[in-house]
Amino acid sequence: MSVGSAAAKSLKLSPLISWRNTGKLQQTLADCIKRSGRGLHSGDISTVRILPAEAGSGRYFVFRSNVIHASIDNAVKASALCTTLSRDGYSVRTVEHLLSALEASSVDNCCIEIEGSKPGDQSIEVPIFDGSAKEWVEAIDQVGLKVAVDCSGKCCEKMAPYLNEPVHVLKNDSFVTAFPHSKVRITCGIDFPQAPAIGCQWFSSSLFDGSFHFEQIASSRTFCLYEEVEHMRSLGLIKGGSAETAIICSVTSGWLNPPLRFHDEPCRHKVLDLIGDFSLLAQGGHQGLLVAHVIAYKVLNRGICKNRQGYVKDDLYNRLTRRVYSHNVSAENILHMRIEFVKSENILPYHIKSYQLVYAPGTIVLSIY
Repeated sequence: MSVGSAAAKSLKLSPLISWRNTGKLQQTLADCIKRSGRGLHSGDISTVRILPAEAGSGRYFVFRSNVIHASIDNAVKASALCTTLSRDGYSVRTVEHLLSALEASSVDNCCIEIEGSKPGDQSIEVPIFDGSAKEWVEAIDQVGLKVAVDCSGKCCEKMAPYLNEPVHVLKNDSFVTAFPHSKVRITCGIDFPQAPAIGCQWFSSSLFDGSFHFEQIASSRTFCLYEEVEHMRSLGLIKGGSAETAIICSVTSGWLNPPLRFHDEPCRHKVLDLIGDFSLLAQGGHQGLLVAHVIAYKVLNRGICKNRQGYVKDDLYNRLTRRVYSHNVSAENILHMRIEFVKSENILPYHIKSYQLVYAPGTIVLSIY
């Protein structure tokens, strides 16, 4: 039994998710991709080569001859303003935009070689480019895809994880929750009352195939508040950040480097990040994005959360995927959540002021107010 098959088999044992055939075959790149650029936080130049890989191998990074699979098992829980994968002392930072592009474009198997200019470094960062996944999806589109085959020349069916029970992670007034659904649906909300130009935004869609991601999600750029830039730099972060790598919003003056690519570009970028983080559920060349209705609210408000160590990316997405993977949710008997929402026009199928969620294993009650 191959490593990929063994991993898929172990995932099937989780009662929270069921792995079902998608009716598609696993794919890989038809040719190699090579891109170089500067890292957002390190400011260092790195070169990424994405190579075709065998069916069942999944997506994995190779850094200084060390293999780091793009798996939730290798995700660092507290990572400064980015998603980081680490194994055996070596780490790759800011992987979420690349992984979002690979997951949405159905690049199920690939080898991602990455190297930098500093010999001896044990940490490296994926280039940020313009702060979106646009560079990656365009590169994938240029080389195209092909059916992946294993070492015996056989193709493999692609499976997808279906959620069987509601699952959630709650932290203060931020949360990620997922409900069983017949297809992938993502609803994301952000709220920046201190920055009126951003304000409260919602984005919701059940279309996340390659073309939709390419046209509606991939080009949305990361954003930050101008008033926080100097403090983040004093902590050694965003050394490679500039007006060319993000959209910058001032609390008092609004957007400093317009125009936006979408009126709700900040919210769409959170969806981009979410897809990248949920791709970490993928193993053995299967789909990572959960077939469920995933609802995220204020999960990465300001893109960061502050603690004694400085600015650290909130890991609610990773905590939710860990919970799906390990089925820890059964430890809770009943949870009462009451989340306050601002009314949203033309985004959700109803205008929500608030709701109450009562959860017990196997039971879900959702009341809309």
